Amino acid sequence: MSPVDSLPRSQTSLKIAVMGSGSWGTTFAKVLGDAAGTSEEQRDVVLWARRSEVAEEINREHRNHRYLQDTVLPGAVRATDRVEDALSDADVVVLAVPAQSLREQLRVWKDFVSPTALVVSLMKGLERGTDERMSQVIAQEWEADEDRILVLSGPNLALEIAREEPTASVVACSDEQAAHYVAELCTAPYFRPYTSSDVVGVEIGGIVKNVIALAVGICEGRAMGDNTKASVITRGLAETTRLAIALGGEAHTLAGLAGLGDLVATCASSLSRNHTAGKLLGQGLTLPEVVERMTQTAEGVKSAEAVQELAARNGVEMPITAAVVAVLDGRLAVDELGPLLLNRSLKSEDGY
Repeated sequence: MSPVDSLPRSQTSLKIAVMGSGSWGTTFAKVLGDAAGTSEEQRDVVLWARRSEVAEEINREHRNHRYLQDTVLPGAVRATDRVEDALSDADVVVLAVPAQSLREQLRVWKDFVSPTALVVSLMKGLERGTDERMSQVIAQEWEADEDRILVLSGPNLALEIAREEPTASVVACSDEQAAHYVAELCTAPYFRPYTSSDVVGVEIGGIVKNVIALAVGICEGRAMGDNTKASVITRGLAETTRLAIALGGEAHTLAGLAGLGDLVATCASSLSRNHTAGKLLGQGLTLPEVVERMTQTAEGVKSAEAVQELAARNGVEMPITAAVVAVLDGRLAVDELGPLLLNRSLKSEDGY
């Protein structure tokens, strides 16, 4: 039986809790609210905000100025700073918090979550210390079966989606019915989700692309040309694919929206936090200076070392990731990154 069959919901009412009111969490709440207009059911989208003033602004003005400027949120979206209000009786729980704080948050929230709720991860990070994907952390802390845990990933730059620019994404779950159910929930006029059963591939694509985007940003900050950036993107996709396959993912996933699509968007856009952080590093700022200047978390900075450790443990060669980690650790100067990658031994491009 699919976990969708056991959801304790009526045919006319649905509660969705979105935990995290940053740019992506707020944007996805908007997507869910706009998607409600195409559904026959009544939908209550509750956005949890850590700060009470953010929740008050959303409820009063239907805006989250800090992250989405003047974007107006739909009427189906309301906000609260009380965890219990958001999670109690929620049929679907969407997680959109920084990856490195997830485990701690899950422990605090556990007692408020229905054991039959579907859990959707929007996060693209690898936990430091354990090198685990977010779906694995969720399964451990909430003792959830894998068929109740879904991952949403793809070329999803929050501000573009908030402006209702056409976007596609991927919903992955081991249970096909659950994946289709959540895909239907977030199908809005400007947001088109596809489905996949390859949770590993979808997650790894979203994780490693942040590290590759740091490398591309560094190249741009050093005023390197498009040839250089295209080379890093292409070889970055190759090493991402190698890691995904080693962990049980599928190569074709990395050629799709959650792999190539997300990689291109993150490496090419000024809206990308990881691209921006890399560019600042390339321009000569220290890592503490970059972190101080950034208003949102660049997950690649936090996850790069965990990615390298995971690759080493599985015998996967990831030279771009290794070079980025060396830059972040201060062992490699930014102007040495390009030459280091080009000085590697010659090899065939066949395969991955």
